[in-house]
Amino acid sequence: MNDKEATPQNVISYRPSRLFIVLAGFFVANALVAELIGVKIFALEDTLGIAPWNFNLFGESGALQFSAGVLLWPVVFVMTDLLNEYYGQRGVRFLSYLAAGLISYAFVMIYFAIELAPADWWVVQSVDRNIADSQAAFAVTFGQGLFIIVGSLMAFLLAQLTDVLVFQRIRRSTGEKWLWLRATGSTIVSQLVDSFVVLLVAFKLGPELFGGIADPWPWSRLLAVATVQYTFKFIMAVGLTPVIYGMHHLIDRYLGKELADEMKASAGTA
Repeated sequence: MNDKEATPQNVISYRPSRLFIVLAGFFVANALVAELIGVKIFALEDTLGIAPWNFNLFGESGALQFSAGVLLWPVVFVMTDLLNEYYGQRGVRFLSYLAAGLISYAFVMIYFAIELAPADWWVVQSVDRNIADSQAAFAVTFGQGLFIIVGSLMAFLLAQLTDVLVFQRIRRSTGEKWLWLRATGSTIVSQLVDSFVVLLVAFKLGPELFGGIADPWPWSRLLAVATVQYTFKFIMAVGLTPVIYGMHHLIDRYLGKELADEMKASAGTA
């Protein structure tokens, strides 16, 4: 089979198609897992075994606390950049919409799972393991609040679309040089959107407009938490620059220089 041209028969062995499948798999899985584990908030200083920083921003103070979803953020950064570089706007937009649709589907299925009546032996077994109410624990762990889900999905889509737009604008201005600028620059802008939108919808606008189990956050708290989370992502974006260069080198070797250059040129005009 010819590896230089995709056909229905050799789509798996055709290297650009195989690469897209691998990147897409990591991209979608990463987005879904981030949503599921994002309900957990962890203390960064305690995790690292260091003294609390106790930041003071906009009149708010406290320790550094993040959603567990930040564990997967470096993967988002790398996958988005690689898709931008080799498959262009169409590739990133397609996978962004697909991921949002699959996340919505997953939460619908989780909702029905929560509504299922638990088996007696399952509840008893959980009590034996010092879990007082396994059904409530399941619901709290997997059934995030509606505004958090909506805010997270909105932030994810807006950030991805912003990322691909800024990435391609920088690329058209600089050409193939300065990979670090288009990779890091697009991420810095897109994550500014992500960091503020999710908190704005989930903890400010949602509770104010529709009510909820908790009071809306004051602007001071929203700005303080968003600033801390954005600062973390900014530092990570800069620190991951060598990883981006390394991944590009590996992919170029896998595809071959001629095919890799052709895909990059096509991605820049797509």
